[in-house]
Amino acid sequence: HLILFLLFVGPFNCFASYSRATELFYSLNEGLPAGVLIGSLARDLRLPTADGQHPSALQPPLSFTLASRGLGEQYVRLDNHSGELHTSALEIDREALCVENNEATVIGGAAVASSSSSPSPESCLLLLDVLVLPQEYFRLVKVKIAIRDVNDNAPRFPVPHIRLSVPENAPVNTRLAIEHPALDPDMGTNGVQTYRLRDNYGVFTLDVEENESGERTPYLIVMGALDREVREEYVTVIVAEDGGTPPLVGSATLTIGISDINDNCPQFNHSQLNVTIYGNLTLGTHVATVHATDMDLGSNAQITYSYSQKVSQASRDLFHLDESTGVIALSNKVDGDSPRLHRLIVLGNGPGCIPAVITVLVTIIKVMMRPPEVVPRFIANEVEGVVYLKELEPVNTPIAFFTIKDPDEKYKVNCYLDGDGPFRLSPYKPYNNEYLLETTKPLDYETQQLYEISVVAWNSEGFHVNKIIKVQVLDDNDNSPVFSQQLIELSIEENNVPNAFLTKLHATDADSGERGEVSYFLGPDAPSYFSLDKTTGVLTVSTQLDREEKEKYRYTVKAVDSGYPPRESIATVAITVLDKNDNSPRFINKDFSFFVPENFPGFGEIGVISVTDADAGQNGWVALSVVNGSDIFVIDTGKGVLRAKVSLDREQQSSYVLWIEAVDGGDPALSSTAKITILLLDINDNPPLVLFPQSNMSYLLVLPSTLPGSPITEVYAVDKDTGMNAVIAYSIIGRRGPRPESFRIDPKTGNITLEESLMQNDYGLYRLLVKVSDHGYPEPLHSTVMVNLFVNDTVSNESYIESLLRKEPDINIEEKQPQISIEPTHKKMESVSCMPTLVALSIISLGSITLVTGMGIYICLRKGRKRHRTDENLEVQIPLNGRISLHMLEKKPMEISNI
Repeated sequence: HLILFLLFVGPFNCFASYSRATELFYSLNEGLPAGVLIGSLARDLRLPTADGQHPSALQPPLSFTLASRGLGEQYVRLDNHSGELHTSALEIDREALCVENNEATVIGGAAVASSSSSPSPESCLLLLDVLVLPQEYFRLVKVKIAIRDVNDNAPRFPVPHIRLSVPENAPVNTRLAIEHPALDPDMGTNGVQTYRLRDNYGVFTLDVEENESGERTPYLIVMGALDREVREEYVTVIVAEDGGTPPLVGSATLTIGISDINDNCPQFNHSQLNVTIYGNLTLGTHVATVHATDMDLGSNAQITYSYSQKVSQASRDLFHLDESTGVIALSNKVDGDSPRLHRLIVLGNGPGCIPAVITVLVTIIKVMMRPPEVVPRFIANEVEGVVYLKELEPVNTPIAFFTIKDPDEKYKVNCYLDGDGPFRLSPYKPYNNEYLLETTKPLDYETQQLYEISVVAWNSEGFHVNKIIKVQVLDDNDNSPVFSQQLIELSIEENNVPNAFLTKLHATDADSGERGEVSYFLGPDAPSYFSLDKTTGVLTVSTQLDREEKEKYRYTVKAVDSGYPPRESIATVAITVLDKNDNSPRFINKDFSFFVPENFPGFGEIGVISVTDADAGQNGWVALSVVNGSDIFVIDTGKGVLRAKVSLDREQQSSYVLWIEAVDGGDPALSSTAKITILLLDINDNPPLVLFPQSNMSYLLVLPSTLPGSPITEVYAVDKDTGMNAVIAYSIIGRRGPRPESFRIDPKTGNITLEESLMQNDYGLYRLLVKVSDHGYPEPLHSTVMVNLFVNDTVSNESYIESLLRKEPDINIEEKQPQISIEPTHKKMESVSCMPTLVALSIISLGSITLVTGMGIYICLRKGRKRHRTDENLEVQIPLNGRISLHMLEKKPMEISNI
């Protein structure tokens, strides 16, 4: 029955599970990093767990799956086992997800929407569908994630420059909406809240109005009177600020233009103008010009001129008024019936204004005769009264003929030239009333380009006529370019950047047009890495300059004009490359070695350290110093002389290694070091030191049964010197005993051996005075030691022996020197070595055998004597009185560092 019940009830349970759907709401800030926990579906759905453990511990385990792949998977990460939702690596940007019109955008299986039914009216929702499995826990979960806005966007104006126009007659409190308000993608209080002006000039302020949809629009309010004629434009900055914490701002330039209104009328500077003319003026002659001004702009400042109705028709017919320019010109011929005084009232008319008024009084002087006539006939090129002459035309170049005549043929007419310039007007013989205009000097376009002269004719009645002639001088390529400096001195630091600017050359050409256009070129002696811009004259160097390679450059540059033929000038460029501290001091050798004899006196010159620096001036000054061993050695900074403060002893230290640092005077300073090795040469300043026997009072028992040739004892000595100064020779120079010649000493080893068998009567105390001598140069040094041998079977009475030792012995000093061979022997030659030489020489040349034999014998004898003298110097002179003080001979061993 239970099984049947479960079979009956089971399907209904499954149906109930499939019918369950759940909604979960979460919210989080935009811009969070990856891995932030959004929520746990298993916990929030209160799904069962195995004793409070992880949902995956259930059997079968729970699983959570997104219903479909889409936009939601990009921004969230769902743990399929625990049901935890986390942010993904893709950062959530609320402004990019949510559209501004609050319409949902569905991508794949997820949707993004701004919904009023969500937790807040400004919410941006990310919608997900999650399936919970297995079947017994199956649910379709609608997950809504509200993306909260953060203030991550500053207000921004759509245009960087906003222009607003305000009429100059705008009343106070006039409100003008500012188009293009600032935009802020953020919502709510994070959006734009306020506007302000950085400078309101005391006449403007801002107000903000909010419409039903929440949009804020700034308004410009006029707070004071405006006058375009005083100031026509105000430029300030409008600042938009949001309500975030901290607030963000954006700005744009606001230009407030003051538009003109017609608040000014035309005005004349004068109320009356007086003009006098002659009655014989030609038609169209300029009489006067009236001019009025209006402070307004555009059409508001447009002025027209007209005659007042009070001006008679006769005056209107005689004088024409241009309504635009205000020019009054003679329009009809003045006859005898014309009035002598004309009162012209001119009105200056502006739109909507009362006309301005000026009175022009024209007085006409009546002329009863006709003036003289001047008739020109041009020889030179003439166009519309302007004569064109080249500046290179020669002197006395003819310009024109002038015919002077009196129309009435009653008066005498004279003529002269009025005006400045190199021109002359003279009668042209043999004709009457004919005059020739010509040049008196060469014309120079660069001095003056235009001359204005007048040919004046007058008759005997005082009436005159002017004929104005303009002479235009035409330019020719007669000037070369001129440099502002013939010697252009420049300087540049070495190690410059490529294409470094040196200078801009400037040459001027007084000619005009193309003839005055100057181009620049390098001379043939200029190095290839200098460049000169043809048009601008900018001189550059394309590579780095090295002062140590070359310090000065000198070459020519040319300035060439564009005339035909072209003219040029040359200048010299002198460039000095300034030094930079780019070279370290350099020692002549990396390692210096000096050989110095020991006991060298203090502050004596050991050697000279040579160092150079390729830089110049202070950068090339070098100071030397001892890096190590400065308590013993010093160096002369200027001369580089190395000295020792104290006398050096080779036996204490045989060599020294120093590091010398050379520092230059640059900033920053550069330095280098060199290794100095000082080797002390040995001199014979130490006598041999006897180490054994240790005392003149010690003795050794020698048994009578000792066989001849047996070693008895030895004398052992050392010498602190080196080389030949440390080669030691041993000799017995004094003997005392029953038969003292029974013992001998090896001159090399110091071993004392028995020479003969000892007899019964040879028993007793033997005392041998041993001389220990070195082979030093120039004077060998020596020490002596007493070797005491007691020949007996036993030592039965030590006190007796000691009493004998305390007695000062009578010892005869022997003069025989030790005969030992000294190594090395390359400096000494044995006498026998001469014999093969003599034999060989005698075989080679029988004729010269006598001479060669004599020379060989002489050389051998000299070398033998030299060796004999050397051997004599191996020992210190000892007084030959046959007795010697043992107390003077007794020496104690000295401590030495190396044996």
